[in-house]
Amino acid sequence: MSDGARPAPGQRTPAGAARGAVVIGGGLAGVTAALALADAGVRVTLLEARPRLGGLAFSFRRGELTVDNGQHVYLRCCTAYRWFLDRIGGAALAPIQDRLDVPVVDLAKPEGRRLGRLRRDPLPVPLHLGRGLAAYPHLSLAERASVGRAALALRDLDLADPALDTQDFGSWLAAHGQSARAIEALWDLVGVATLNAVAGESSLGLAAMVFKTGLLSDPGAADIGWAHVPLGELHDRLARRALDSAGVRTEVRSRVTSVSAMENGGWRVEVPGERVETDAVVLAVPQREAHGLLPPGAVDAPERLLEIGTAPILNVHVVYDREVLARPFFAALGTPVQWVFDRTHASGLRSGQYLALSQSAARDDIDLPVARLRERYVPELEKLIPGTRDAVIRDFFVTRERTATFAPAPGVGRLRPGARTKASGLYLAGAWTATGWPATMESAVRSGVSAADAALRALGRPRPSRLFAFEEAA
Repeated sequence: MSDGARPAPGQRTPAGAARGAVVIGGGLAGVTAALALADAGVRVTLLEARPRLGGLAFSFRRGELTVDNGQHVYLRCCTAYRWFLDRIGGAALAPIQDRLDVPVVDLAKPEGRRLGRLRRDPLPVPLHLGRGLAAYPHLSLAERASVGRAALALRDLDLADPALDTQDFGSWLAAHGQSARAIEALWDLVGVATLNAVAGESSLGLAAMVFKTGLLSDPGAADIGWAHVPLGELHDRLARRALDSAGVRTEVRSRVTSVSAMENGGWRVEVPGERVETDAVVLAVPQREAHGLLPPGAVDAPERLLEIGTAPILNVHVVYDREVLARPFFAALGTPVQWVFDRTHASGLRSGQYLALSQSAARDDIDLPVARLRERYVPELEKLIPGTRDAVIRDFFVTRERTATFAPAPGVGRLRPGARTKASGLYLAGAWTATGWPATMESAVRSGVSAADAALRALGRPRPSRLFAFEEAA
């Protein structure tokens, strides 16, 4: 039987046979780890409990629409996710804007709806943001100056300092002269979308990483990319095609029930009625599921995994009978609405317009009934987008991810484990592991690379040249 291949029900792999690796979980972390191992010549089986790949970045059908469960974007600085798109042949389907340009509509001013923009110039850091910040109408002149000073102070923080993880970003901003308005109109505008938490509930370490990397590392680092096709086209169809081409055996609807060490070395992975014996296992599942599968002694203080909190994301989907929005997306202030994206073309809608509202840190709204959410958000859209006032809503629905990300609270850094465990041949992957990034697609891919790197070293296999190279290892 080939390495890593799945045996028939109840069958054992013959003693002494080469067994390869098993990756448990078919999200971005698991797919990345499986591709990396297969590219190095390891025979891999990928087991996913759901009927599809992609984890929490997936699509589904609703009538004539192909709907993403949530709007996902990435930045030019997300180099690992960009590598992943290249690896699966999907880069052209998720292009990056030529230059950071974010329309921001403010409803908080007494004079009513006002449009501003956050954009950059082709100048060196930090001059690339100077003109855009100076012209940003949603802050006073004094607030704009204070933002510049805080940005320079942020740039001087040492991301390797563990003390940053014990502080909250909101207190740091207040100590550096940031008004409540500046936090709302700039720092949280970016931070809530990337961290899934407001500044006062975010680790300073993670927030500093986001802003230093995205805004202060390279002029183009914060340029925004997003899928112009359904996420399932990328993270399921193209990912599965790449896995097949690499020789990975992919099994969906296969929920792993236990992972145990064998007396003669290696690992036994159990699914209902079957078992797989293998040399290496990558657990690429959420932290609570990983905790339930980890064998005793695999990690120090395994209860820490259960201390990693979660944060919800709500997506509100509205289909109108006509075009109401001329731009691909915008952000909003002075309203419960955070970000609005045009998903008409990507969804396959033939007439009208389909808008998706992405609501991060949505703890207050995540469990509200659909009717209540409609009462809450439709009037806000009428204020933000005048064209909606005369339009007819053809469909209104919501998607809820109650545990969309890990909560980036102060102290979370000490809870996030690395890829290696104390058990030889067992590795962890997932956006919640110690990647240094918040819970993004970038973090997921980086974790998959780290787990594969650790497994390849233990298996004595060379690192494939096509695998993403971390900056520090470049």
